[in-house]
Amino acid sequence: MIYLDHHATTPVDARVLEAMLPFFSEKFGNAASRQHAFGWAASDAVERARKQVAVLIGAGSKDVIFTSGATEANNLAIKGAAKARQGASTSAGTAARNHLVTVTTEHQAVLDPMLRLAREGWDVTVLPVNAAGLLDLAALEGAITARTALVSVMAANNEIGVVQPIKDAAALAHAKGAWFHTDAVQVAGKLPFDVEALDVDFASLTAHKMYGPKGVGALYVRRKGRAVAAVAEIDGGGHERGLRSGTLNVPGIVGFGRAAAIARDELPAEAARARALRQRLLDGLAAKTEGMTVNGSLDARLPGNLNVSFAGIDGEALLVSLDDIAVSSGAACTAAEPSHVLMALGLSKDRALASLRFGIGRTTTADEIDYAAAKVSDVVARLRQMSPLQSA
Repeated sequence: MIYLDHHATTPVDARVLEAMLPFFSEKFGNAASRQHAFGWAASDAVERARKQVAVLIGAGSKDVIFTSGATEANNLAIKGAAKARQGASTSAGTAARNHLVTVTTEHQAVLDPMLRLAREGWDVTVLPVNAAGLLDLAALEGAITARTALVSVMAANNEIGVVQPIKDAAALAHAKGAWFHTDAVQVAGKLPFDVEALDVDFASLTAHKMYGPKGVGALYVRRKGRAVAAVAEIDGGGHERGLRSGTLNVPGIVGFGRAAAIARDELPAEAARARALRQRLLDGLAAKTEGMTVNGSLDARLPGNLNVSFAGIDGEALLVSLDDIAVSSGAACTAAEPSHVLMALGLSKDRALASLRFGIGRTTTADEIDYAAAKVSDVVARLRQMSPLQSA
């Protein structure tokens, strides 16, 4: 089985697992236990990991809040920032900050919290993207008003890999007094991402997208410069600067820290390798497959991402036929629902369903890429002979 779904999750790196193992057994202390050596050892390990994660994104270690994953981090940033600003007036005192702005191609972990806040009375603007998957900065500037509390724009999309102009978007938000959040899950560890250079206020991360364990993530919360804040979603003990109560997942946090350090050290070489493999895959598919379209910008894109759609075939049959290659379509086959991201690019329902997302990872080989290109091309050709669908 060839695994080409690294945007969904990554295997735990052996070096990460090695770092984690002692904290399941002999170093099992609670990091909040300050009265004995077991707790001290756990606390020290957490702080080392916090620094490793902070260094990866150019932050101070005290700016990093550990969570159970990026979904919690997104919820804490969006709901927490909204509640922190709830009822606050602009500097002119003429309007309350009760408005939020996001983008239609965001992950559901951003869109759903926005939807919940809309049900609670917040005014939420969801901006479109162009055919390349990119946000129109002029539209963003026009959407932000004196009432805007928070703008949330994903750094890199989890389906099409498109990288948004985060620095410019953050500047537009700050010009009108809004705070800026980015879901940086897919970009962290794959491309340079520096919270100071980009001037973001909140950034969500998770370990399992960078060869760390599942069940642990982090939220960057700016402490210096702008006075940003978030109201805690989970109460009970005041852990993590009072923003996220609960006993810390020490083994997971240690693994997150080690994964972040490895990703930082190996980023330039790994990004170049993944980009070369992506081009090899694209060339292999294009050589044998007509009616194929790349979804999203190829220029502003994660190195290891390729999302393509095929005219004239059934999407569910395509995935079922790729029985020895792990890829995804962005849609659940059983529900036959197209990806909201691909539909936002202007694809038809049939074309969106007949799309494949390839996620190239650290262990992917050139032989695997060649096999995948040949297999997909053969399957597409066979399905076209069988399918009554017309080109979309």
